[in-house]
Amino acid sequence: MSETAADPHPATDARHPADRHDLIRVVGARENNLREVSVEIPKRRLTVFTGVSGSGKSSLVFDTIAAESQRMINETYSAFVQGFMPSRARPDVDLLEGVTTAIIVDQERMGANARSTVGTATDANAMLRILFSKLGEPFIGAPNAFSFNIPTSRTSGVRTTATGERIIVDDEIYLGGMCPRCEGMGSVSDIDLAQLYDDSLSLAEGALTIPGYTVDGWMVRIFTESGFLDATKPIRDYTEAERNDFLYREPTKVKLQSMNMTYEGLVPKIQKSFLSKDRESMQPHVRAFVDRAVTFTTCPECEGTRLTAAARSSRIRGVSIADACAMQISDLADWVRGLDDASVAPLLTVLQQTLDSFVEIGLGYLSLDRPSGTLSGGESQRTKMIRHLGSSLTDVTYVFDEPTIGLHPHDIQRMNELLLRLRDKGNTVLVVEHKPETIQVADHVVDLGPGAGTAGGTICFEGTVAELTASGTLTGRHLHDRVAVKDAPRTPRGVIEVRGATSHNLHGVDVDIPLGVLVAVTGVAGSGKSSLIHGSVAPRDGVVAIDQGAIRGSRRSSPATYTGMLDPIRTAFAKANGVKPALFSANSEGACPACKGAGVIEIDLGMMAGIATPCEACEGRRFQASVLEHRFGGKDISEVLALPAAEAEAFFAEGAGRIPAAHAIARRLVEVGLGYIGLGQPLTTLSGGERQRLKLAAHLGEKGDVIVLDEPTAGLHLADVQTLLDLLDRLVDSGRSVIVIEHHQAVMAHADWIIDLGPGAGHDGGRIVFEGTPAELVATRSTLTGEHLARYVVG
Repeated sequence: MSETAADPHPATDARHPADRHDLIRVVGARENNLREVSVEIPKRRLTVFTGVSGSGKSSLVFDTIAAESQRMINETYSAFVQGFMPSRARPDVDLLEGVTTAIIVDQERMGANARSTVGTATDANAMLRILFSKLGEPFIGAPNAFSFNIPTSRTSGVRTTATGERIIVDDEIYLGGMCPRCEGMGSVSDIDLAQLYDDSLSLAEGALTIPGYTVDGWMVRIFTESGFLDATKPIRDYTEAERNDFLYREPTKVKLQSMNMTYEGLVPKIQKSFLSKDRESMQPHVRAFVDRAVTFTTCPECEGTRLTAAARSSRIRGVSIADACAMQISDLADWVRGLDDASVAPLLTVLQQTLDSFVEIGLGYLSLDRPSGTLSGGESQRTKMIRHLGSSLTDVTYVFDEPTIGLHPHDIQRMNELLLRLRDKGNTVLVVEHKPETIQVADHVVDLGPGAGTAGGTICFEGTVAELTASGTLTGRHLHDRVAVKDAPRTPRGVIEVRGATSHNLHGVDVDIPLGVLVAVTGVAGSGKSSLIHGSVAPRDGVVAIDQGAIRGSRRSSPATYTGMLDPIRTAFAKANGVKPALFSANSEGACPACKGAGVIEIDLGMMAGIATPCEACEGRRFQASVLEHRFGGKDISEVLALPAAEAEAFFAEGAGRIPAAHAIARRLVEVGLGYIGLGQPLTTLSGGERQRLKLAAHLGEKGDVIVLDEPTAGLHLADVQTLLDLLDRLVDSGRSVIVIEHHQAVMAHADWIIDLGPGAGHDGGRIVFEGTPAELVATRSTLTGEHLARYVVG
């Protein structure tokens, strides 16, 4: 039991509850890499699940316990309702007892829709709209009149006067508050047509240079086969009518190969398919295209507020809803606290609680108009927590995925208190976590491992934190790790000058970032670290920036496809056998015809969850039998893709299997600690930490003298941090400069130079509060970072 909070159930021991009704029992779990895992988890306690990345923590907590809870809840609805819900298969487990309603609070980004903001993604914006519709002066209409996602309309109709006379009037009815100029986006876009196509070529020759627009694909065929354009004519030779049809034609029904389709000009098609999505959620190559082809400027009509002039004109004590949404949430909470009107008292109470929860959870530096897609994974997870903090539900199972990601050591204690508060309401709290500060407040710890992938999937330890420390497991041995600060920092060989940086909350920051060394950029969440580095450093030539954006992919995506390793492998197989490279792709011509290259057959059971069984034709190998007859280095393509990265590195290094390009990528996978994952392993089976390291391995192959890493320790076990530090050292020693935005004290201590921002978050941050070596920061203890680093290091 944690020593920091009173035990709400003193009659029940955390490890040995009174009876089975106080336990969640898992027997024989086999999801992903779990090997017949059986475990008993105490209810109404805080249980932390530990282990190296890929050890099976998420497979047990999310894919088994939480998944079965949600599946059983869905089954309580009628068959009709279930038809509209995502179907969930029963986890591969022999027995699950004592499962209660699970609420999952994960790190998934809050949405790719560019119209989604912090305010719309929570209840705060809706409550503000009601507040302004009641108290705002002048009165302009119902709550929808303040919504930038609902358009306005002007209508004519018949009105009956007080004397009974019926007259025709032209009324402007505010159905919504959407700015008509930017359609509620806050910005207007200008598309550079030269970035969309090469006008010296015809469509048939591949004139379009847009991601996904291949000559033989439907996106181009609808242009070439519509009858409106000559597919063989260079675009620069189009008549005015052809150019208009090509670029701007309104949606028009056409028939292609007996199928009804909609033809639309290229410009509106680009606007709908690319510009309606949040930039941060785009794949890197798509984001690069949008950055190259589209210029965004603040809407001149609404000044970026997204709202009509009428919506902006209505005010409460001189503040419009646009002003309120632009305020830092901590300031908005103070403003709402000053309102006192009996007619909306219940609304003010709930709104005040919601805004105070933002502040309490460490997100008071955000504003409600902040696009939700720009939030980090940690910020997204904490925002989702808002609605649960004031909940009166009890005996619920809350499931968290590394809630401390993105948090400064100063903020972790606050997060711990929130987790304990949820527990003290009588709830079961399950947390997948690596940070020792959170592990140490657990009532119960379940440690999985001993390794990752096939080397993991077993329970190594169950018990209290004290027992974990003495257990001798990998987690137990590293739980109290401490390091010494670097005593001989490297000497810089130049600087990156940043002058007058004002992005987001930065207050005209001037700073020189040393080159040729390892630089750690630190500070509390919201202090301006990412604004400084991603705003003023990452866009420069020669800089490779690796952010926290999640890797997305289906079961057809794998480390080989994501890193680009499959291309040289296919080329080598094709050259050695005198056939086409496309044969060696399970997503192309080489796919097994029975399963279409998926390796499994999906069986649709209607309203019930479908099941996937290994394809009998290819035995799960995904390729046609004729393709598997072709060999390279003594192996067929399925055998090569089944290799773990470490074995692949040796296979591609020399001899009959030598492929230099594939060897270089495999070596990077090993360097980031992913030597155990299979080259063809579906991305859907990788943990969050594994995906982050896969992303790191892919980007390290890019050319650039400066590497920017945004919290690379996210998802890393305590024992893996040293592996990361060794990698950072190799990068610097090879002549590259490395800039790391980081909260982990071991990385700070290992850095050659620290740039600390603060002193607080939001408008209380945005300033440089320290520049110097880790030893100098520890000696002065002049900032929050310095205080926590001093407590962490030895000596």
